[in-house]
Amino acid sequence: MSKRSYDSGAHEKRISKYRVNDDDLFEYVLRVAILSYVIQPKVSNHHANASELKEKEHHSKFSGAISNSIVSIGDIFKDLRDGSKSVKFPEKLLKVLEQRLQNIAMGKDAAYADQLTRRTMAVFYGQLMGDPFRRQMKENRSIEELILMFASQATSVLRKEPTLADDGWKVEVNNQIAQFVRMLRDCLKTLSHVSPELNSRLDMYHAKLAPPQSSNDSGYDSASASRDQGDSISTQPSISQSISDMPFVMIVARLFKIPENAMQSEVDRMRKTCTEKAAVIDLKTCLKNINAGAPFPGRREDFSSDTAWNHWRTQETSILSQLMVAMMSLNPELAKSMPSDNGSIYSASGARPGSLPSTRIDSPGGTKRHTSIGSRHSFFGVADEGEENDGDEGDGDEEIRVGHNFTFIPPNPKKFYRRLVEYCLVTDLEFMFSPEVDDADEVPLSILSPPHVELINECAMRWRINHTYRATCFLDQIKQLYERSDVPMECIPEALQGITKLLQDLEIDKWPIHDSELLASIYGGLYNIFLSSLYHAMDALPNLKASVVQPYLTILDQVRESGLIERFEADISTRLSDLTTRIQDVSVQYYQEKMRSLQASPGVNRALPLLLMTDELEKAAKQLDKRFPDPLVGVVDLVSLVVEAQVPLFISELQNSSKRLYESSMNGPTPDVPIQDIFSLYRRTQALLSMYKAFTPKGQLEFDLGQFFMPYVHQWLVDTDNKTGQWVQAAIAADKFEAENTEGHSASIVDLFDSLRSPISFLQDLEWSDDYQEARFFTSLSKTISKAIEQYCRSVEELFMTEMFPRPADYLQPQKSSAWLEKAKSLATTGEKKVEPFNFRPESCVKLNNVEAARKLLDNLYNQMQVDKVADTIANHGPPVPDKNERPRFLFAVKIVMAEDLVPLDSSPSSLLDTFVTLSDEAGNRLVKTRTIYESLNPRWEETHDISVDKPLWLMCSIRDRALVGQHDVVGRSFICLNPKEFGDFLTHDVWLNLENTNHGHQGRILLRISMEGEKDDVQFYFGRAFRFLKRSEGDMMRIFIDKMSPYIRQSLSRPILKTLIKAGSLGLDYNRALGNVTALYRSALGSNASEVQIPLPHNEKSRVRPEELTDVEIERAIVPLFDYFDANLHILNTYLSETAKDMVMMRVWKEILVIIEGLLIPPLSKLSSDMKPLSDKEVDIVFKWLKFLRDYFHAEGEGVPLEMLQNQKYRDVVSIRLYYDWHTDTLMEECVRAMQQSLREAVPVKKRVKSVYNQRNLGTIKERKKVKKEEKEVSNGETIMRILRMRPNTQEFIAQQLEMMTTVQAERERAQADKQQRRSQRPRHAEIPEVPPLPSTAS
Repeated sequence: MSKRSYDSGAHEKRISKYRVNDDDLFEYVLRVAILSYVIQPKVSNHHANASELKEKEHHSKFSGAISNSIVSIGDIFKDLRDGSKSVKFPEKLLKVLEQRLQNIAMGKDAAYADQLTRRTMAVFYGQLMGDPFRRQMKENRSIEELILMFASQATSVLRKEPTLADDGWKVEVNNQIAQFVRMLRDCLKTLSHVSPELNSRLDMYHAKLAPPQSSNDSGYDSASASRDQGDSISTQPSISQSISDMPFVMIVARLFKIPENAMQSEVDRMRKTCTEKAAVIDLKTCLKNINAGAPFPGRREDFSSDTAWNHWRTQETSILSQLMVAMMSLNPELAKSMPSDNGSIYSASGARPGSLPSTRIDSPGGTKRHTSIGSRHSFFGVADEGEENDGDEGDGDEEIRVGHNFTFIPPNPKKFYRRLVEYCLVTDLEFMFSPEVDDADEVPLSILSPPHVELINECAMRWRINHTYRATCFLDQIKQLYERSDVPMECIPEALQGITKLLQDLEIDKWPIHDSELLASIYGGLYNIFLSSLYHAMDALPNLKASVVQPYLTILDQVRESGLIERFEADISTRLSDLTTRIQDVSVQYYQEKMRSLQASPGVNRALPLLLMTDELEKAAKQLDKRFPDPLVGVVDLVSLVVEAQVPLFISELQNSSKRLYESSMNGPTPDVPIQDIFSLYRRTQALLSMYKAFTPKGQLEFDLGQFFMPYVHQWLVDTDNKTGQWVQAAIAADKFEAENTEGHSASIVDLFDSLRSPISFLQDLEWSDDYQEARFFTSLSKTISKAIEQYCRSVEELFMTEMFPRPADYLQPQKSSAWLEKAKSLATTGEKKVEPFNFRPESCVKLNNVEAARKLLDNLYNQMQVDKVADTIANHGPPVPDKNERPRFLFAVKIVMAEDLVPLDSSPSSLLDTFVTLSDEAGNRLVKTRTIYESLNPRWEETHDISVDKPLWLMCSIRDRALVGQHDVVGRSFICLNPKEFGDFLTHDVWLNLENTNHGHQGRILLRISMEGEKDDVQFYFGRAFRFLKRSEGDMMRIFIDKMSPYIRQSLSRPILKTLIKAGSLGLDYNRALGNVTALYRSALGSNASEVQIPLPHNEKSRVRPEELTDVEIERAIVPLFDYFDANLHILNTYLSETAKDMVMMRVWKEILVIIEGLLIPPLSKLSSDMKPLSDKEVDIVFKWLKFLRDYFHAEGEGVPLEMLQNQKYRDVVSIRLYYDWHTDTLMEECVRAMQQSLREAVPVKKRVKSVYNQRNLGTIKERKKVKKEEKEVSNGETIMRILRMRPNTQEFIAQQLEMMTTVQAERERAQADKQQRRSQRPRHAEIPEVPPLPSTAS
């Protein structure tokens, strides 16, 4: 009967043109459906009563045969254990089984309500929950192992049951094992992807274990048998002929759209043909074909290796044998109807054929319909290797012929199977798109409905379609439907999942050649399809989302990792190349469109579009790198391709905009492009280049980032240099010069260095790629820092000088009616000029603290900039220095030391001068101005100034007398030339200049100490220069402090005070007060506790004074005003100066005291005669007692200056004066000659080079130089003796000779040293070392 008359036209349009005839397909599918019903019959209701009598008769035949019905579990599994490995059950089975056993144990499952069954199941449930058992089951997943474990537990429980007498427990064990197998079968029904062979094997086990359910000869029934008594009587039931009782037939009818009456006719027609015997014959024919090498179901030529062939043959013969055993177990009459000797199945051990296997198979009992051998739940049920059971047909079997002589297997099974799958898919798709299915309903991704899955699996099992072809065929069908857009893409991974599971259990090498080649072809097609999808998805770059392409990538990766597409390597390479090109083209297109959009925006800032584009590129690259960390399909690095395409375009755009950018950034004080945007662009470009290098290590991008942005850095350095003056002025203007912390400095120095630190951090944050260029930038910036430090020092010094030398109109010195002021006035002799003590202001102390703090802050800048590393980079990595046409510059350090024998401008012999020095160039520009030294004809300035020259420079040195009103009078002037050639030895030269005045002639002379060094564009040089500025400012300010204190100290320790003390005798001094001053005044100056208890002298105790001699109290009484002056001023200094500055001031004051004490005793060294008279012994004693009192005052019993610092070399030189003071003149001359000769014999060190800027470049080098200076050898006593001799008559000529001799020797040593230096400089740098001459021979 043709089914075409029942087909719809719409259905025909969707079926492939390469198809099997649908009539033939219908024929063979219907045969399989009928067979499925025949081998598991269902008794119709209207025959139930008629067959009851036959069932009782059949039941009686088995009475008394219980012992023979107990099947050995070992016998059931014997053949399986001897064969291949067992079928593995799904991992999820254990979880389902656990829940089922728990329900049984708790009495929730009515089908297993028997107490014995519940007890056994509960015991097994406890074992199942144990970790060792679950671990063992998860490892092997053997269904036989699971059944054996249950059998072991059931045996252990039931054999102890007292209600089961004799062998009754064996029957119950057999029955419960059968129930357990049936329960396993039911559990598998709830799972997907279950192997049909596993279901078939469980059906076979259940058939073997099912008891005959009859009475027992021993006089009792087992509990299980009694429970199922009503439906356990075995009989040959009558079979229903209605298709409504045939599930698969109804499925076929709906599939092919056949009416029920027509389908009933077809079934009636085929009923006699579709028998169990014919099915067994088909199976036996397959076995015979395998052994005979026939094309179907398979032969050696279909496999690539003997291993694959043997594996398939073993598995296939095992499955065929199991299917026959299962059928004969369900219907033992089949064995009798087959040929007695030749229609049997060989056992695995090679025994002769028999009608049945050696294990006895009981006939099935009951009328319940059993499930099909094939899986009804999973289309991709993957079987493990079946147990080896080579069931062969005897060679003498003439009824079963080799060839394709089958009842149920179509002529070309694979084509029929393919057509069936296609037919089912199309039918289910039509149903899914029909109005009967709501859009919210869930549909399976496999498309196939469960009935169709069962039908396909049943046909595949009967037609002997390999699992490899099943999965491959389904994948091919889904692929074709996807190409026609009939199914969504999610169906592809579902189909691939079947392939993946199959490959996990069966390597591709063991597949049939045709199936593996078909899978490779399908994979190749899928790869091309999804590469194309990936190609078109790239249009969304750079905003491509991973979720869009991840499904494509998952499929592509799975296909690629299979290794089956190597044969299409050439085509795939071409497609991948197209994909790469597409990615780059889309990236370029996106860049161009984005750049046009940004440039079209209004605005004059030409850097802004570039900045925004860098943001876009960097953001896109990071986003793609995050979304796609791994290359697409293993080879296409998406981020690298995008970066490789876009970054060169940006660099090209940047280069094209170079001129416009530079012009826009330089067009006025407020340029169109701010310099900050330029440097932001630099950082962004640097980040893009780093990103380009990271993502495309082999990419070539010729672009010198440093060279491109270098002009902007130079301009920024110029702007920064111009701003430093504003920084200094702003910092000083906002400063009130009040101490902000314990260090005593104010805000201006912190603000200034914060401003200086900012450009250093800015340059470092640029992370310039070229180390040499960066070092040059820091060198230029160090010059700016040095300039700022110099300006700050000058500005602070000007403020300091204004405070220290106030004009009468600006500042009035505060007057204090203190005791020391009254005493100072009383001590001043009539007619002499009074010295007004000077009170220091806190602001002056803070300014000195600022300079001292600046040295530490500058040292921090030195470390932050890593100056030594910068200098090393320039020295070792810089390009060769080109020949320069410009003249080199030289830095002269001119120290204005002192002047001698200045002549007052008026005629009064007692007139003194308030002098300062200026140095002016040839054009009259003043280059240097010193501080003013008041009331002295032999002033000492001790100030050093730097003058930079590039050619010889004439200087006019002028000494002027300061006037409060009007112009300052010129005392005298002279000229000197700073010629680099004359000072090329780089040594220090003392130059005496004779001063002339047009009106008065000779006006004395001045000493200049001059040295020179080459001025270099070097970072260490500039830092050294800055440190020198700070050091000189600190020294000048500290000298002003001393100069303001020195007049009063000099007046208090003067010869008039000394003579007054001797003449006046006792002055009625308060003894208690004087004694307290000696030991406690310095402690008070340091701010000691004023509440300390003082012990007063009793009233009745008076000082004991001897009129003929001065006591220590009387001697100390003469300088008490000086102590009071120290108390007042040192307290201010102690309060407002930092610890370091305070210590330095104290030592400077002490040094000044030593100089003044020395001046009391002896005149200065000179070849001219001196009118100074020597002191008497009493006067000398008083002077040295003053020195002792002052030493004790400054030491303050250990709380003040340490003794080792007070008793320094200068102190020892002053003390040594007393030794020679009263010697005879001749003795002094002899000692002087001896001392001078000894000093000449010794290695008198020649003049060292001037204090180089490089030796003062940071605090470390400054401290090192001080340490070396302390280690220098002490001077001889010859100079002290000559100064004493100046006060003796007739010694002028002797002193002049000694001084001339010293000058001559020193000059000779300097010339020798200069010659040595010149020879060393002319020596070749790489002079060859002469060879060592040979040793003289012994004969000579």
